[in-house]
This record gives sequence, structure tokens and C-alpha cells, in this order.
Amino acid sequence: RAAQPAEPPVVPKTTFAQSDLGGAKALASNQGLDEDSSKLRGSQIHRLLEMLPHLPETDWTAQAPMILDHAGLTARPDHLADLLQHAKRVLLAPELGFLFAKNTHAEVGISAPIAELGGRTLNGIIDRLIITDDSVLAVDFKTNASVPQDPHSTPLGLLRQMGAYAAALALIYPDKPVKTAILWTATGTLMYLPQESVAQALTDTCLDLSSPAA
Repeated sequence: RAAQPAEPPVVPKTTFAQSDLGGAKALASNQGLDEDSSKLRGSQIHRLLEMLPHLPETDWTAQAPMILDHAGLTARPDHLADLLQHAKRVLLAPELGFLFAKNTHAEVGISAPIAELGGRTLNGIIDRLIITDDSVLAVDFKTNASVPQDPHSTPLGLLRQMGAYAAALALIYPDKPVKTAILWTATGTLMYLPQESVAQALTDTCLDLSSPAA
């Protein structure tokens, strides 16, 4: 046995992504899409919401298929009109205009150690980040067909995700209050999440700290 190589040591993970946080990410739905189709549709809508605000509204119909093609998210012609209508409903809502203003930030990469999770580093992407003189607002887009009626009905996995974003942003912007919200694109509803709810959800997260390093 002296000549037998030792087992490689278990190196604790030092990073995590939102998918590592566990918990439900969606309410039950009768939308009728399988998991792969639902993920593709969500990615397509996210991409349109990211790119269309940079273009004149008159160009959206012509540019939408090229935007999706370029991202490897090609939409079938019979689905494209629905995707575009979905994005337009959000982008043209007057009460949501501030989310897509020129001074906002889209698809913001974030990396920061999270004390509540043993100091492990979050690597994530915030769909929309709005930074003002008074506060920081992180918004995540969710394309779920079923939308919770209030913040307390939000799936636990989403609360944990937003809690991790809030904790990371508090380190980056220590002098500004950090707020989080979910934009439910199916209804065009911007739902602000109570800080105590996302913080508690994050604190209750159980990660396997002994799994191999990411």
C-alpha cells in the first residue's frame, strides 16, 4: 500500500453561481413547454430585452431575428412574432422605462465574496443594474408563465439569488442602500423584494462547501 498513490485531496469550492443556491426557481405552470423549450424562450426574451433598447423602435421588427441569430438563439418564424410582442410589452410600458434608460447597465457581471456563504465568491450576471446618487437597484428578468401575487410568494431559489446579488452589491457600493426587484415579463410587473426576505433566504442557504473546486 506504500506504493499506492494517495487519493487527491478534497479542495473546498471557492466560487458559486446562482444555480448552486438551490430552491425552486418557478411556480407551477400550465404553459405547456418542456424544460428545454422554456429555457430557450427565456434566453430569447432576455436577449431581446438587452439589445432592442439600443435601437430605434422602428427597427425592432427587422432587427429582432438577426439579434437572436447572432446569439445562437434562432427563433422559428411562427415563434418570433410572439417573442417580439412579449419584449415590446415590457419595453414600451411607461412605468418600466427607467429600467432601460441610457444610463442603466445591462447584463452586468458581478464577482464578490459572500460572508453568509462562508466567504465563497459569487460569480453571476445581473440583468439590469440601475445606479443613482441615492441607491443601487438590481433587477432580474423572469419569463415564468406563472407570476407570484406578492413578494412573499416568490420561489425560494429566486429570493436566494437576489439575496446573493444584494450582498455582493453592498460590498461594492457600501455607501448606498441596495434594492432588488424581479421583472416578471409575462405581466410586465416590477416586484420589489423586501431586503429582510432576500437576506433571510440567503442566510438559510445550505451549500456543499466540501465539493471540488469550481
